[in-house]
Amino acid sequence: MTFSFALHLFFHLAVPAAVAWLFYRDQWQRATLLMLAGLLIDLDHLAATPIVDPDRCSVGYHFLHSYWLSAVYLVLAIIPATRLVGLGLVIHIVLDTGECIKQGNLILPQLSEFGAIHL
Repeated sequence: MTFSFALHLFFHLAVPAAVAWLFYRDQWQRATLLMLAGLLIDLDHLAATPIVDPDRCSVGYHFLHSYWLSAVYLVLAIIPATRLVGLGLVIHIVLDTGECIKQGNLILPQLSEFGAIHL
């Protein structure tokens, strides 16, 4: 495991905990656990071969990391009853998107007649 990939995994734990501590301090433990539930979307990696590939961009590749579901996660983050789980999912997708951009292999959906846009 590379240091970069280990750091990426660390951020998946640390960022939700930091958000919980900063914005939900009176219930930070509960908030942290609910936001960490966003890690469950990585179950879609079980359908891929290999299951974990540090060089593969998850966003747009795995079903639960799809673009249309990312919009659903954003809606969940807005609704008060699902806000913490939604925030966890949005944080997860944002961190994965950042990793894809860092690797230079984020593929945006086709937005024009010229095909997909590669970042």
